Amino acid sequence: MAGGKETPRQKMMGILYLVLLGLVALSVPDSLMDAFKNIKNSLDTSRDNVSKGIETTYTAFKATKLKEQKERAEKILAKAQQASAVANSLNDYVTQLRDELTKEGGGMEPATGDVGGRENLDISPRVMINQKKGEQLKEKIDETKKQLMALLTDKEKQGVVFSLNADAPHITTGPSKTWEEAYFGDGIPLGATLTTLAKIQTDTKNAENEVVKKILGEVDQAVVTLDQFQGVAVAPTSYVIAGQPYTADIFLTAYDSKSSPVITINGSSVPVNAGKGKYTINTSKEGVFTYSGSISVKGPNGIKTYSLPTQTYQVSRPSAVVSPTKMNVLYIGVPNPVEVSAPGIPKENLRVSMSGGNISGAGGIYTVNVSSMGEARINVSGELTKGKVSNLGTSLFRVKRIPDPKPMFAGKSGGNTSAANIKAQDRIFAKLDNFDFDAKFNVTRFTLLVAKPRQDVITLSGTGNELTSAMRSLMNTVTPGTTVEFKDIIAVGPDGTQRGLDPIVLNAN
Repeated sequence: MAGGKETPRQKMMGILYLVLLGLVALSVPDSLMDAFKNIKNSLDTSRDNVSKGIETTYTAFKATKLKEQKERAEKILAKAQQASAVANSLNDYVTQLRDELTKEGGGMEPATGDVGGRENLDISPRVMINQKKGEQLKEKIDETKKQLMALLTDKEKQGVVFSLNADAPHITTGPSKTWEEAYFGDGIPLGATLTTLAKIQTDTKNAENEVVKKILGEVDQAVVTLDQFQGVAVAPTSYVIAGQPYTADIFLTAYDSKSSPVITINGSSVPVNAGKGKYTINTSKEGVFTYSGSISVKGPNGIKTYSLPTQTYQVSRPSAVVSPTKMNVLYIGVPNPVEVSAPGIPKENLRVSMSGGNISGAGGIYTVNVSSMGEARINVSGELTKGKVSNLGTSLFRVKRIPDPKPMFAGKSGGNTSAANIKAQDRIFAKLDNFDFDAKFNVTRFTLLVAKPRQDVITLSGTGNELTSAMRSLMNTVTPGTTVEFKDIIAVGPDGTQRGLDPIVLNAN
């Protein structure tokens, strides 16, 4: 936390702690240790309250600034979270030290609510001085302060003095002491050491709170001054149908949505909203047209004017484009996806109908269903201006049946395969090759012929696509040299028609 910003209660606790620490050299009565315990508990409570405050700050930032200025706020939030990670690293290390010292002191006693060996004068010097952990803690405190300050801008650093520090105390009489010797060395009871560590954690959390608030506050500060600008005009389309208005957004790259630049096009002012100008002009005749202008913006060094590059747009007569998204015909029995668009007209202003089938959808994406072979027509009209609908054209489509599938058994539609492969299969499939639609065919009946060398041909018939039990028994007798044939194969596809498929002839090897 910044110097001078401690609450009166925090200042009082700090003074009391120093007084108590000075009395340690005189005696270690229970009343003194109780006072250390109370300060430690109060510091822990204060730290928890600051932690909740930081969480509330993050929550409010995410609920407002992160939604309002997502791209900019994300970078600022990441920087603040980096500060929290630095502080949490030190806090976790101190927690480990407190746990270790508490264990050395015999753990917590329910009767006193404090560590059992709180008056012990040997544990703190042994762990913190002899084992160099006090020195390590000092290094971590100094590094934490350095990293937290590095996250602030030069302006934000002004006036910031963390109460978190590991500076050696100023001693006017007697031998000088290091920071770790003064707070953890000879004559310091365990209870006082644990209170010191609690204060370090509270100071760490206060420092984190100070840095996080300053960083998150950057989102409300002025953005860095831009020194390179370029005028930009962005139109939804450069192709306009006669009768429609031409519209373009005109703004500066890296523009400020809270600014109000002065924009002129062909000598006339353009209305500005949220930093962007909206240029609108009616189109009544065909041809190629151009416009240019300027953008004046107030910056740190006064008003600057930037030229807008010349823009070109074309006005044309109405036309429509209907594109089948998979192929140039419509198929019976499957949903046919179709895209409909008309240059210069928003897709939501299109009106689409058809003859020879049904069409459904919106926003330029439609699905066509047809039921009989022949031709189908898709008609497109559009609302050029409010209340005015014009016919944009009609497209003719051929309507065809889905191609016949290819029958397959044991992964093959004919040829040679192993006897083991034939024995391992139990059904026939009908698959479409090189067909873009998800159309499935089901085999409804077939006839099986098995011809072994020097034996009569055995013929069996079945329904569905699975082998009957008799067929399975027969297939188990297949040996190399046996010919297996499936014929009279009938399959039904999504259009509901029965298809007679080519036979499958397999030679076992």
